[in-house]
Amino acid sequence: MPISPRRRFRRLARSLRAMLPSAAAPDSAADAAAGDERRAWEPPFDASAPASPMSYPITDLAALASRTYLSAAANFHLPFNRASVPGPASALPPRRRVLVCHDMEGGYRDDAAAQGGANPDAYALWYWHLIDVFVYFSHYLVTLPPPCWTNAAHLHGVKVLGTFIAEWDKGTEVCKEMLATETSAQMYAERLTVLATVLGFDGWLINIEVKLDVRFIDNLKEFVNHLTKTMHAAVPGSLVIWYDAITVKGELDWQDKLNKYNKPFFDVCDGLFANYTWKEKYPQDSAAAAGNRKYDVYMGIDVFGRNTFGGGQWTTNVALDLLKKVDVSAAIFAPGWVYETKQPPDFESAQNRWWGLVEKSWGVLRSYPKQLPFYTDFDQGRGYQVSVEGQQVSNDPWNNISCQSFQPMLKYTGDQAQLQAFINFKDEIYSGGNCLTVKGSLRQNIIFSEQVFNGGLGLEDGSIHIFYSVRTDASSAVGLTVDLSSHKQSTSILVAEDIASFTRKKQNHKYDSYVKAVKVEPHAPENQDWIVYKATVHSSADYSLTGINIVCTLKIAGKTSPEPADDSISEANANGSSSYQASLGHISIRNTDTSTKFPPAESWVTEGEHISWSNRSDASKLVSLKLSWKLKTSDQPSFRKYNIYVEKSMADPNMKASKSYLGVASVDTFYVSGLEVTSEVTDLKFIIQACADDGTWQELDECPKFLLGRV
Repeated sequence: MPISPRRRFRRLARSLRAMLPSAAAPDSAADAAAGDERRAWEPPFDASAPASPMSYPITDLAALASRTYLSAAANFHLPFNRASVPGPASALPPRRRVLVCHDMEGGYRDDAAAQGGANPDAYALWYWHLIDVFVYFSHYLVTLPPPCWTNAAHLHGVKVLGTFIAEWDKGTEVCKEMLATETSAQMYAERLTVLATVLGFDGWLINIEVKLDVRFIDNLKEFVNHLTKTMHAAVPGSLVIWYDAITVKGELDWQDKLNKYNKPFFDVCDGLFANYTWKEKYPQDSAAAAGNRKYDVYMGIDVFGRNTFGGGQWTTNVALDLLKKVDVSAAIFAPGWVYETKQPPDFESAQNRWWGLVEKSWGVLRSYPKQLPFYTDFDQGRGYQVSVEGQQVSNDPWNNISCQSFQPMLKYTGDQAQLQAFINFKDEIYSGGNCLTVKGSLRQNIIFSEQVFNGGLGLEDGSIHIFYSVRTDASSAVGLTVDLSSHKQSTSILVAEDIASFTRKKQNHKYDSYVKAVKVEPHAPENQDWIVYKATVHSSADYSLTGINIVCTLKIAGKTSPEPADDSISEANANGSSSYQASLGHISIRNTDTSTKFPPAESWVTEGEHISWSNRSDASKLVSLKLSWKLKTSDQPSFRKYNIYVEKSMADPNMKASKSYLGVASVDTFYVSGLEVTSEVTDLKFIIQACADDGTWQELDECPKFLLGRV
């Protein structure tokens, strides 16, 4: 893609640094910038040595050809970089689509830590319902998406692509070698297919941004064609997208649309990403050139606004509005602009505002829940604490996008609304790193409702069982409404423990029926503020679950009857407003009212490898090791994530063993790095706690464990 001045400066800085003696210290702005650009995996990084797992790209053609990335002996980090959530196997829908191209600060920042990091303000996305395809982009030769992005996107039904890019003088040499023969072109295409298959993502964006002798063009077309065919064969629903840069004449000449100069590449792959400097009529020209494949044309929009139609930034919706009218797809490039440029007042607020513009222009593209069980704790994959079923297990800041659960479809309202629904990182959490809170002022006779999910779940004859956790102040009532639709009619069912406070409002006609929720015995200590409820909603196969909403009202003191009554609320109360605050900790919808039965501890095999001890002081040591676990038989269930704890046994029998939370694994392995072991500790017990699809966690005393004695 055309490179911005800031990236040109970074590249120049890197080149200057490479010319310095290895011992030279940065002594200029360029050198300082280059130092900031270094990544932990750049030389002298040894990928075969045990270390904190990280994601990294392939930077040269020789490494791609040799398959060293996929060698367990050569790449200690390989098992940590496999996505654990399968991608959508279906083809893209026959409608206009949104592709989002990441390109945030050059890639591989906080998200490079495969097990997560310590920055709660790390960049993340949570508007997956507005996205069809997510491209992880950087300016390295082969950009491999960190598994955290693939896991979060796949959970929401979004396809994920890596990037193959050849640019500048080095890119020209890469292309000459790669495209020397038809056989070599096919071989490198197959290498990319195997990478995507093993790591669990869905295809590639191909960006050839160099000038080539026309004699290489046939082999370039064969590279794209062979990559597309092998990807389709290996990964159902996969995609190969061609970026508009080089033409069939070998010229580096961005067309800004689909035309005869780039269509031969478009014809052998799944789509074209048109460069973002297009003019007003170009989308219409592209649609005409594409014929019945107009939705496979993704017109680029640069959010930084570099010569992009509409100006990008806070007017990105201008381009989207035009593309919607023409009915072609959009490719949004670098939405991390909000984060990189520190848009006020803070990242979360600015991101909500910016994506609110996208939604207003383009509409909601994806819906969930789509299958049972459905679980969300609204976790964005970052926070300042970690809780499990109402009990805090860590008060350390963290980030790990793999931990994202289904994200609510909250509307951006700014600061104007008297009552707001928002993601809350500060208060007590039920599960994960945040909860959903509604806070502000509310009039006594009003029921506030906010859609949380836009569903598409077909229901079978019988019942669905809804579990949810609530924390409220003394005067606030909260519940859920479930919207069911059939080809004949729609119905809305209110689920709440305090039904009376809802039925006595003037708006009670909004709901067709009421289901009383009952309390569930909590797993967490009795003094925690979260209350878990369950309710059973009866349905038939004619209906689909099309919406889940949070509903809020003020309690009516002394009224307990669940039946609707008259609206005899005093005028003073009806016209006045009172403070309101309530939070949802999680929602779980199942086709059974029982939780998952976990395999007992003896069903697992646990191992510790690469165990390394070092002295920290006379009184303590540091230990690092790789934990792994698997079920003894393959017919037992697999799990999406695992919490890892360590329990330290003490030499003094009067001292209680201490248990600490270490982190979360999204694969069946976890690396413990530099764990301090004091002289009082005799042995370590590592506990692997599985989480089921319905959000339930295995009881700690029933979990598999690995024992390690102190050396």
